[in-house]
Amino acid sequence: MHYIMAKTPQQPYQKIGSQGIIEFRYYPESVMATVNNSDTTYRGSSGKNFRALAGYIFGGNEKSEKIAMTAPVHMSRDNSGASMSFVMPDGYNLNNLPTPATPSIKLHKTEEEYVAVIRFGGYSSDKKIAEKQKELDELLKKEGIEHLNNFRFLGYNAPWDFLFRRNEIIVSISKESAMKFKH
Repeated sequence: MHYIMAKTPQQPYQKIGSQGIIEFRYYPESVMATVNNSDTTYRGSSGKNFRALAGYIFGGNEKSEKIAMTAPVHMSRDNSGASMSFVMPDGYNLNNLPTPATPSIKLHKTEEEYVAVIRFGGYSSDKKIAEKQKELDELLKKEGIEHLNNFRFLGYNAPWDFLFRRNEIIVSISKESAMKFKH
């Protein structure tokens, strides 16, 4: 594991099991800061969204408070636009997080969820993300697992990390589907 990534707090989850290259996980609820824009590509939206969220955690908030960076960064997109979310570190909740200086940043709590995940390395691109999303969709169909079609990209590394990059595509599934593969 890369040294810098090893020091970055990661969003907690529980591995339920696996089937081939698919991993099944449970994510408890978490608090996120999210920004949306109208760009419909990951590449086109990532820089703008990252700068806005980084500004928030580096002190761009009502208290000028610095908040630790966590991994992964969550990204999703559809025909109406793209979003990026940072998971807030342990100890923060909606009552004690400072209000963002940028009104486009929304603080919210996610619901607990079960997901199917595939991991891939290297740098991501819209093409590679689409290929991996299709691959996960096909693998789940092969296993007879329905999903909620809310595919998301998770990026774990800083842009300057060249080696041992970790990327994931995840999609929500039912608890029952995840538990079929419990180890």
